[in-house]
Amino acid sequence: MVKKILVSQPKPATTTKSPFQDLEQKYGIQVDFRSLIAVERLTPKEIRAQKVDILSHTAIVFNSKQAITHFFNLCKDMRITLPEDMKYFFISQQVSLYVQQFIQYRKRKIFFGKSGLVTDLLDVMLKHKKEKFFIPQSDVHRKDLSSLLDSKGIEHTDCVMYRTVSAKLDKSKPFDYDMVVLFTPSGAKSLVDNYPDFKQGDTIFACFGESTAKKLEELGFRVDIKVAQGQGQSMASTIEDFLIAQKG
Repeated sequence: MVKKILVSQPKPATTTKSPFQDLEQKYGIQVDFRSLIAVERLTPKEIRAQKVDILSHTAIVFNSKQAITHFFNLCKDMRITLPEDMKYFFISQQVSLYVQQFIQYRKRKIFFGKSGLVTDLLDVMLKHKKEKFFIPQSDVHRKDLSSLLDSKGIEHTDCVMYRTVSAKLDKSKPFDYDMVVLFTPSGAKSLVDNYPDFKQGDTIFACFGESTAKKLEELGFRVDIKVAQGQGQSMASTIEDFLIAQKG
């Protein structure tokens, strides 16, 4: 019987209600939020080792808020001043609004996809195919966009600007969950890094995406619940179906 669930994400802001918190209230279970991963920026030396020239590009492409944060902070560290005519492309409008922390939004050339899907972003970029695109990435990035750009013959440079590492968890808190919800392969790896002696036993592992499931299995764990990416299925609704079936 599932009574205590770990969701491997940061705890939502007090103004934001998570669907997992709805499950907590609806089914009388305990849901804890603990991020299993941390993100750190590469050093200017590591960026230079990749032999990239940001200012030789005419457009920057961002697929996440993390990419925005680390790109602009690294530009500051490296004393790179971006020209005012630089164009900025974003995976979605929501992500684009985050850039206001670093540049004056209304005075820049801003473009974004409609749905948050890579294919929509590609459609926007194809309207500006003469640009030379710079794409800041994580060390564990997916290659969907780069592959699509290559297939269309669009000039672009991928640059790893930040890396995902295992978070150091507070070991004083007991790890006694009936279900663990994982969203990335890095999260699965972090679980082993922090609890090398962990035995799955009856603990239910719910994971998002094929790559996360594959990583769990490589680490010797059983995947009990798997939510496919891009299928419109949410993790919270899948877990709710599980809880309903559990009650019989």
